[in-house]
Amino acid sequence: MQVVVRDNNVDQALKVLKKKMQREGIFREMKLRDHFEKPSEKKAREKAEAVRRTRKLARKKLQREGLLPAPKKIEKPRRPGQGAPRPSF
Repeated sequence: MQVVVRDNNVDQALKVLKKKMQREGIFREMKLRDHFEKPSEKKAREKAEAVRRTRKLARKKLQREGLLPAPKKIEKPRRPGQGAPRPSF
């Protein structure tokens, strides 16, 4: 895996590298390899992941077809002093 450092901006290159590693699943694999996992536990985890994936795909498909409502967007509360200025009356 390679990342190009432009204009000696190491922070930006590090950010890009972390994003690539996250996308590839390297951090997740490192976490799994940190401790021994029994074969039965591995099998159960992989089966649960597969079930989660199929349910998620089915839910997305139903949402696209209009049979399920789209998830509601949660608005984060704004901190004072940020966002659009208040109108003065």
